[in-house]
Amino acid sequence: MQLSLTLLEVLGELGNNRVVKYEQHETQRDGDTRDAVVALLANRGQATAADIGEALGITTTAVRRHLDNLLEAGDVTAAPPSATVGRGGAAAAARRRGRPAKEFLLTQTGRRRLGQGYDALAVDALRALREVGGEEAVRAFARRRADQALGAISPADPDADPVDGARRIAAALSDAGFAADAREVGAGVQICQHHCPVSEVAAEFPELCEAEISAIEQALGTHVQRLATIANGDRACTTHVPLERVAPRATPAKELR
Repeated sequence: MQLSLTLLEVLGELGNNRVVKYEQHETQRDGDTRDAVVALLANRGQATAADIGEALGITTTAVRRHLDNLLEAGDVTAAPPSATVGRGGAAAAARRRGRPAKEFLLTQTGRRRLGQGYDALAVDALRALREVGGEEAVRAFARRRADQALGAISPADPDADPVDGARRIAAALSDAGFAADAREVGAGVQICQHHCPVSEVAAEFPELCEAEISAIEQALGTHVQRLATIANGDRACTTHVPLERVAPRATPAKELR
């Protein structure tokens, strides 16, 4: 059992990855600027070259040069402009007055630039944990990790506003390195996690995603539905929270990792 405890401690440290923070000024080296572009996309999900330049304090021409390199390396991909209202600053406002600009987002390869070098070690450690303690030990670790990420969120009051709850969940997930936000969509609100520091580990151990959903349900006091995950190859982990409260599941969902 001592081995299990040691593995849990190691995995706990591996789970403490954070999205890289960036300085909002022009960096002196191309590599530093490129890393800043990657970090910004991780935090925002997707952005135009003009928005990136405005945030980093460099010209759009310089940003496009870095984006071209990232595109060639397969670290980013281009996407149609989003329809999010009120997003971005002056550059976004100017864009809305004219022709929509392309937006850029990270690929799985690009996310590896954010500090996922311990993925192989984490997978090996979880495999060893499963051999020692079985599936229950893996689930216990996954739940403990999810509880740590949402530890500051108290169980929901029956009359609590689900939109406010979803925003508090998103803030807690962002603090844990998931670059999350919450947006009202139709008859609910969607929690979008634009980065997952353990996505490649979760691809083999879906217990991590299942425990996260269970923790979100318990914190919000309602059933939620996961629509997409980075571990499954999607652009973001998207969780739908209905405005009308529904009793949460007794056990974690396994419909989508």
